[in-house]
Amino acid sequence: MPKFKVGPVLSFRGVDLSSPQAPRWKVTALLGIPTDTAPFNLLLDGTPTTPPVTLFENADTRIVRYDLSVTLQDAERRVTYALPDDSARWQFTVPAKTLSPRMAYVSCNGYSDPSLMRKLVQPANAVWEDLLRNHDQAFHPDDYRIDKEQLWHLEQSRGREFQRFHVLLMGGDQIYFDSIWDDIEECKQWVKLSRKDQLAFSVSAALDRRIAKYYFDTYCERWLPSKLGYWNGSASKRGLGCADALACIPTVMMWDDHDIFDGWGSYTPEMQQCPLAQTIFKHARAAFWVFQMQHALSALPELRSRVSTNVLIDAPRFESIDWHAHLAADALALPMVNEQPGFSQAYSIGPLALYSADLRTERSRTQILSESSWRAMERWMNDISKTNAQTRHVVVLSSVPVAHPKMPLAEGLFDVFGQDHVLDSSADDIRDHWSHDDHEASRLRLVQLLTKVASEQRVRVQIVSGDVHVAAWGGVTRHDASPEARSLRIEQLTASAVVHPPPSGPVERMFLFYLNKKAEDVQAIGADYTAQMMPFPNHSQRIMPARNWLALEPDSHFDAQRGPRLWAAWRCETTKGFTNHLLAMESVVRDC
Repeated sequence: MPKFKVGPVLSFRGVDLSSPQAPRWKVTALLGIPTDTAPFNLLLDGTPTTPPVTLFENADTRIVRYDLSVTLQDAERRVTYALPDDSARWQFTVPAKTLSPRMAYVSCNGYSDPSLMRKLVQPANAVWEDLLRNHDQAFHPDDYRIDKEQLWHLEQSRGREFQRFHVLLMGGDQIYFDSIWDDIEECKQWVKLSRKDQLAFSVSAALDRRIAKYYFDTYCERWLPSKLGYWNGSASKRGLGCADALACIPTVMMWDDHDIFDGWGSYTPEMQQCPLAQTIFKHARAAFWVFQMQHALSALPELRSRVSTNVLIDAPRFESIDWHAHLAADALALPMVNEQPGFSQAYSIGPLALYSADLRTERSRTQILSESSWRAMERWMNDISKTNAQTRHVVVLSSVPVAHPKMPLAEGLFDVFGQDHVLDSSADDIRDHWSHDDHEASRLRLVQLLTKVASEQRVRVQIVSGDVHVAAWGGVTRHDASPEARSLRIEQLTASAVVHPPPSGPVERMFLFYLNKKAEDVQAIGADYTAQMMPFPNHSQRIMPARNWLALEPDSHFDAQRGPRLWAAWRCETTKGFTNHLLAMESVVRDC
């Protein structure tokens, strides 16, 4: 068996409806192998796959992508894929062709400072382990006991012969690159320079190569720990982690700041456009394209700046990309939203529509999305029902929560005293929020769009977010909505983090007290909307400071008029186990 450099990492590529009678569930698997190892076919349910496509290659590593797509059938089923000698095998489950998928959501798969990990109440991978043991009974040790909520889900949404989740949503910070400021000597010294010298710092060709190698190597180091290189031994004995989840649940990934470096997009224009920052962004983007989006590095389009005269703007402005034309030759290309420069993707899966928004490529202190990206989102949203009349739920992945406590005191302090310092994340965390004064207009535009979609297309809209290292439930409501028009309420589900510790120190507990008090406030969004944090299900406060993951699951039946109800269930870490927090989101009655 070849020793893996990374993988397998499954990626969900959407549903191919070109043959309506035999729709295909498109899945790929990324694998990193030594360059001197000849590429080999995997076995998919015992049949050899087509040869893999090479995405990237350097002196010692070849990254390849396999096609594991299968035809959707009337009932869900397990699919097995294995090495050609059957020395290692994995499984994933695909849904029935008329039903919404069962999904899990995670964010913040790492930490910005290793010292923070001393604050954990359970081992670093405990939340991943809980997710996987909820996903598949094959991961249960002999002495494992399920709790009553797990039993309810087991009986409600799946049979014992199937794995629980069809798709794993990863909402940002899949990997933390803040360590670059310690691991690369030139970057470590750059941090110590004066601001003037930082902005003038020139990146040599040798440093450019080191940064490129660092980003690609770090994915391999953190997504496949060395003890999993041969995938031998019982998972229940060696412990479970991120690599196990990536190998058995097809993913939808979108980046956030730590996938680049902490705070990207919330520094001053001068700092963000300096040579070192731009070099880091270039290589982070390339590594994200290969490892998280599973596209060939040679197919990555360049970001071209839009040059306009007599325009006073500090935000990046890039030319739109015709993604449909650019990726036309790749049958397994991600469903990119067309005519926007970022990586936003959109999926239609039975009664579910999923929009994964890229909120980092064009971010600045005053901008989250450019005008071309807003128009692209609006075009897709306005066509949801035309694309698929079955759609009942629209799930929007926003890396940063749209409904979250607004903290004007903190905003004011950081706006006055905040520094352009890459090792101090406090100021950029506040500036990232949709509720920050600089982004309030963008937040209003988003909720106007989403309530318009809910009203005109008779769908329920949910926003799923991470980033903030707590679990929370909020909502956005339009003032003039009748009590019966529940579809106009947008639910905000926040799940964070799967690895990063929650706030726990004395100062952080004071901040949590302040955060919970601010969570009681009703926020005005323009003249017609309000955002409000709700008491977290089965908890005494509105903010749950615990590591967690989120399940999003439809009822097993489908009603032609109403569609499936969508259940949200958080699993939150305690000192000894996990607690369950359940929320039901009804569909909308629609004329057929």
